[in-house]
Amino acid sequence: MDLEEAKEFKERCTQCAAVSWGLTDEGKYYCTSCHNVTERSKEVINTGAIPNTKIQAISRGLKRKRKLEKGWDWYVCEGFQQILYQQAEALKTLGVGPELKNEVLHNFWKRYLQKSKQAYCKNPVYTSGRKATVLEDNPSHSDWDSEPDLLSDFSCRSFVESGTDSQPDGCPQKPFPISKASQSETASICSGSLDGVEYSLRKEKGIVKMTVPRTLAFCYLSLLWQRETITLSDLLRFVEEGHIPYINAFQHFPEEMKLYGRDKGIFAIESWPAYEDIYKKMIEIAKFLDLPRFPDITEDCYLHPNILCMKYLMEVNLPDEMNDLTCQVVKMTGIGEVDFLTFDPIAKMAKTVKYDVQAVAVIVVVLKLLFLLDDNLEWTLSNIAEKYNEKNKEDKPWFDFRKWYQVMKRSVDEKKQKWEEARAKYLWKSEKPLYHSSIDRAVVYKRREMVVSLQKQFSTLVDSAPTVEKKSPSSFQFNWTEGDSARTCFHGHGLQGILKKKGQSMTTKNSLYWLSTQKFCRSYCKHVTTYEESNFSLSYQFIINLFSFLLRIKTSSLHEEVSLIEKRLFKTKYSKTKKKSRSRKGRKY
Repeated sequence: MDLEEAKEFKERCTQCAAVSWGLTDEGKYYCTSCHNVTERSKEVINTGAIPNTKIQAISRGLKRKRKLEKGWDWYVCEGFQQILYQQAEALKTLGVGPELKNEVLHNFWKRYLQKSKQAYCKNPVYTSGRKATVLEDNPSHSDWDSEPDLLSDFSCRSFVESGTDSQPDGCPQKPFPISKASQSETASICSGSLDGVEYSLRKEKGIVKMTVPRTLAFCYLSLLWQRETITLSDLLRFVEEGHIPYINAFQHFPEEMKLYGRDKGIFAIESWPAYEDIYKKMIEIAKFLDLPRFPDITEDCYLHPNILCMKYLMEVNLPDEMNDLTCQVVKMTGIGEVDFLTFDPIAKMAKTVKYDVQAVAVIVVVLKLLFLLDDNLEWTLSNIAEKYNEKNKEDKPWFDFRKWYQVMKRSVDEKKQKWEEARAKYLWKSEKPLYHSSIDRAVVYKRREMVVSLQKQFSTLVDSAPTVEKKSPSSFQFNWTEGDSARTCFHGHGLQGILKKKGQSMTTKNSLYWLSTQKFCRSYCKHVTTYEESNFSLSYQFIINLFSFLLRIKTSSLHEEVSLIEKRLFKTKYSKTKKKSRSRKGRKY
C-alpha cells in the first residue's frame, strides 16, 4: 500500500467524510481513517507504451509479489509444528543427539495430532461433511535436513519415521485440506491462519490445547525420554539466553505464512516460561498422549541425584568431599532407586521427579547436617577453620563457611544484577510485527520502521551497540578456578573441622538438626508446605535464595522439596509428632 500514490484522489469518504486515502494490493482506494474500501481503482497513464491511452491498473505488482502478499493457506497446528522444528534444531546445535528430533519428538507430535484429531485420522476437526485425503507416508523424505517450504506437508516429510507401529490411517497430504475457496477468504478476515478464529474458540473437554509454552513441554518430554544431559531448569535458561526459540518464535516462520488477528493471541508470548508451569504441562501432555513408562533412570544417567549433586556442588563452589555425604543421603532416603526416578505417565499417580530441584534439596539438607544453619553454629565452626588455616598454611585448608558465604554472595549479587538488567533491557517487540487485519499491515510496518530508525539514531548518540552478542551456552553459570585471588575456589578444601572420627567412619560434630517443616499440609491442599522467609535463619534464607536463583525457581518450591527429603530421612521424628498430635486430639475428645 502506497499512501503517496493515493494523494491525487480527493473525494471524501462516504463513511466518515475524511480525505485520506491509501491503495490496497488490488489497486483500490481505501480510507485510512475508517478503512472503508471503494470500488474506484487507480488509473495509470503510460504514454510510452500506448500513447494517449488510459489503462486501468488491476494489479500493482508482479504475480509472484501478489502471491507472496496473499500467503499460503496454513493451519494453527502447522505453526506449532514450525516452532517445534526450530526448537529441535536449536537443541541439536546444543549437542543433543539427532534421534531426539528425528524419532522421539516426531512420534510425540504425531501422536498428539492424532489424539487431538487434527491429523493422522479419517475425519480431522474443522473438516466435517468431507472425507480427508489420506495418502501413504512418503519414504523418500527421511530427515529434517531441509526446512519445509510448505508446512501443510511438514507432518509427512519433516518428521522421520522411527519404525514404530503407530501409523494410524497413514499420513494425509494436508492435515487440513480446504474444500472451498470461500473458507480461506472468510478465515483470513480475522486471522492469517485458516482456523485461527475456530482454534481460539475451541474448548473441547479432554483435549489438551496446544500453546507456545507446551512446545517446551514437548521438548522436555523428548529430552527426558532420551535421558539427555539437559534438565528442565537448563532448558528454560537456554530459552532465556536466546539459544532456543520461544519469545517471538513466529518471526522465523516462512514469509508466506501470514500472521495477524487471532494468530497474535495464539503465537505471541510476552512472559518468560516458569518452571512449575512447564513441569505441570509436561505431565499433562504425557498423560494425554498415554505414553508408556519412560526409559529407566539408572546410576550412570546424568539425571541421577548422585551425578546432579556433584554437578551443583561444583557450581556453587562447595568442597568435593561433600559428595560422599550427598550420596549417603540419597541412599538413606531411597530417592536414587530406579522406580522412584523413572517417569511413568500411565501410573495411578502420574508424576515425575524434579531432578534438578531434588539434587539441590539434598545439598541443602547436607549443609544443615554439617552446619545446622541456625545463625550460630556455622559461624563458630568458621572461627575454628579460620584459626587452623592461619596456623597451617601449607596443609590442606579447612572449609570456612564465612569466607565461602562472602565469596558466593558477591558473585551471586553480580550475576543477579546482570540478569535483572538483561531482563529489563529485553525487547519484547518482534522484528516481524503483528497486525490485527491485512488492512493495518502498511501502518504497522511503517511504525515499526520508524521505531527501528529511532533506536539506531539513539544508539549512535549514546555510543552503545543496539544489539548484544549472545553468550555461548554452558551447563555452568559460575566458573571457579584454583589460584584465583579474587574468587577463592573451595573445591579442594577439607571438612576435617566439621567431621569427627567414630570407629571406622566419620560423623558430624554437630548432633542437632531442625526440621524445615514441622507439619505438612493436608492432601487436599495444592502445596505440601508453606515458606515464610522471616521464620527461618538468615543462613538458611541465603542458601535457599542461592539455589533458587541458580535454577530460576520459587524459593517456596525448593523449601518444599527440602521438607520432602527430610520427611524421608527422619521418618521416626515425623511419626513421633503424628502420635503426639493424635494423643492430644484423643484427650480433647
